[in-house]
Amino acid sequence: MTPVQSTFRALADPTRRDILLMLRDRDLTIAEVAQNFDMTRAAVKKHLTVLSDGGLITVRAQGRERINQLNPKGISPVFDWLSYFDGFWDDHLSALKIAIEKDSK
Repeated sequence: MTPVQSTFRALADPTRRDILLMLRDRDLTIAEVAQNFDMTRAAVKKHLTVLSDGGLITVRAQGRERINQLNPKGISPVFDWLSYFDGFWDDHLSALKIAIEKDSK
């Protein structure tokens, strides 16, 4: 799976997006993340693994706990992929503007 595919996969689930929003405020353990959801700790860990595989979070050991931290640079593959469409729409909208201006003369 390519980096952009892994990142999109991680972003596809609303629970994982909610976890990312929680991690923007502070680093959290698995237990702290799990307190915010009606699911098992194992299910939360699976979500965190997908986020880590997508490059959106980093995980570090601190004693017996795993600390999850937002990786803001992890979204870069998505921005890079989407930037193609910025150029696409810029070109098409410019062509439309030229056509409209030409027709109105």
